[in-house]
Amino acid sequence: MSAAALCALGTLAAFAQEAAPAAAEAAAAAPAAPADVIDKGDVAWMMTSSALVLFMTVPGLALFYGGLVRAKNMLSVLMQCTMIASVVMIVWVLWGYSIAFGGGTSPFWGGLGKVFLSGVTKDTTAATFTSGVVLPEYVFICFQMTFAAITPALIIGAFAERIRFRSVVLFVILWVTFVYFPIAHMVWDANGYIFKMGAIDFAGGTVVHINAGIAALVGCILVGKRTGFGKDNMAPHSMTLTMVGASMLWVGWFGFNAGSNLEATSGAALAMMNTFVATAAAVISWSAVEALARGKASMLGAASGMVAGLVAITPACGTVGPVGAIVLGLVVSPVCYYFVTSVKSKLGYDDSLDVFGVHGVGGIIGALGTGILTAPFLGGTGAEDFSIGSQFMTQLTAVVITIVWSGVISAILYKVVDAIFGLRPTPEAEREGLDLTSHGEVAYHS
Repeated sequence: MSAAALCALGTLAAFAQEAAPAAAEAAAAAPAAPADVIDKGDVAWMMTSSALVLFMTVPGLALFYGGLVRAKNMLSVLMQCTMIASVVMIVWVLWGYSIAFGGGTSPFWGGLGKVFLSGVTKDTTAATFTSGVVLPEYVFICFQMTFAAITPALIIGAFAERIRFRSVVLFVILWVTFVYFPIAHMVWDANGYIFKMGAIDFAGGTVVHINAGIAALVGCILVGKRTGFGKDNMAPHSMTLTMVGASMLWVGWFGFNAGSNLEATSGAALAMMNTFVATAAAVISWSAVEALARGKASMLGAASGMVAGLVAITPACGTVGPVGAIVLGLVVSPVCYYFVTSVKSKLGYDDSLDVFGVHGVGGIIGALGTGILTAPFLGGTGAEDFSIGSQFMTQLTAVVITIVWSGVISAILYKVVDAIFGLRPTPEAEREGLDLTSHGEVAYHS
C-alpha cells in the first residue's frame, strides 16, 4: 500500500473517531417516539359503557323477557339471564378473551396466549381507533366481557318456558366457546377473517344479533314447541315489566353502541345520536304498521319496534348519518313485523319471544343496510370512492358466514347437550311451571 493511501486511511480513521461522539450525541438529542397516551376521559367513558351493557342484561333483558312469559315461568327467565351472565364472565376470563383477542395470527381464533389473562396487568394496554391512544387492557376486557355475557342470554327467549336449567348453562358454555368467541375474533380482531374482508360491524350486528338469532332459531326447532302450544293461553303475563325491560335496554344500548367507539370523541357522539333516532323511528314504524294491519297499536308492538331499531342500528351506528339511521329504523320494523306475525306461523316454529324474528332478521337488515347507508352521498362516513355494490357484497358475505357458522355449530351443540342432560323438562314440569319445578319458588304470591 502506498504512503498516500496510508495517509488517507489515517485521516479517515481520525475523522471517524471525532464523528462518532458527535453522532451519538445527536442521536441522544433526537426526540424519542411519543409514548402511547391513556386519556382519563376515554377510560371513564369506557368503564361507564361497560356498566351500561351489564345493565342491558341484568336487569334489562331479564325483565323484558320475564314480562313476556307466563307468570309461572317468570323466575326461570330471570335466573337464566343472571346465571348466563355470571358463567360467561368467568369463562371470558379463563379462555374466552384469549380465543377472541389473544393476539394470534389465525383468521379464525385468537389462540391461547392469554388464557387465564396471562400477561395482562394493570399496566398493559389495548389499542383504540386512534393511533397512539390506548386503554388499560382491563377496561377493554371488561367492555368486551359484557358483550359476551348478553349475547347467549338473547338466545333463551326462543325456547323460554321449556328448557332445563342445567342444559342452558352447559349449552351456553359450549356455545360461547365454539361460536361467539371465534365470530368475535373474525369480525373485530385485526387478524380476523371477516375484519380483513372489510366488513363493517361497528357494535355487533353479526357478532351479537345475527349470531344469537340464528342459534335461537335452530334451538326452538330442536327443542320443540311448548306443551300446549296453539291450545293454551300463552300471552305475556306483564307488559308493564316488558316495557320497563325494553326501556332499560334502550338506555343501556348507548354503552353498547357509543361505547364501541372506544373513545369519548365525536365518533361516540355520532353513534349515540344514531341510537336515539333509529330506535325512535322503529317504534313509530312498528306501531304504524300494526295499527294499519290490526286497527290498534299495542305496547308489545312498540316495545318490539324499540328492540328492532336498536338491533338494526347496531352495526351501522358509527358509519351512517342520522337521516340514514332514521331510514334504517323505518325499514326494519315492517320486515321484522312480517316475520313475527306471518313467517313464524306459516313455518310453524315456536320462537317463544321472537328472538329470530327481531334479533336475527333485524341484525341482517342492519348489516346489509350498513353497506348502503355508509355511502357519503347518503350522509355516511365512507370514503369518497365508497362503492355501495362492493360494500354490500362484503356485508352479505359476512352475514352468510355468520349464519352458517352459528347455525351448523349451534345445531351440533344442542345435540351434544341433549345427549348429556336432555333439553326438555317433563310435560308435567312444563305445565306446573319452571319456577317451581326448576327453582322451587314462585314470582308472585296470591
